[in-house]
Amino acid sequence: MSIKQISVFLENKPGRLDEMISLLAKKNIDIRALSLAETKDFGIARMIVDDAFETANLLRDNNLIANFTSVLAFAVPDEPGGLSKLLSVFTEAKVNIEYMYAFLGNNGGKHAYMIFRVSNTKESEKALVSRGLRPMTEEDISRI
Repeated sequence: MSIKQISVFLENKPGRLDEMISLLAKKNIDIRALSLAETKDFGIARMIVDDAFETANLLRDNNLIANFTSVLAFAVPDEPGGLSKLLSVFTEAKVNIEYMYAFLGNNGGKHAYMIFRVSNTKESEKALVSRGLRPMTEEDISRI
């Protein structure tokens, strides 16, 4: 199952990221994963949160551009070669990865968690599932 990622466009100036994160903190929104990419004039904060719809509405109500993107999440054994094994299945299934980022959970160091934006989420998910992979759900991530 794909999960909802929120992408937020922020001006590339001091304090903008802090303003956005403070909004979330005031509403007790839990950020599960966060990635920040930048260009000269703006940045893109990509987040997995505990309530994507509440978060998007909050951000939009505060004049921030927030969009949903479907992404895939997988648990990766926290061991040498763990990511390589996962990526080999992506390669075998001919899944193109546009970007990815990682986060850790409260699991005693057994797994890392990877978020993948792929070219065609639904087709990629089918191809990966047919090869024995099970994408995480939003419920799975909320339990980490």
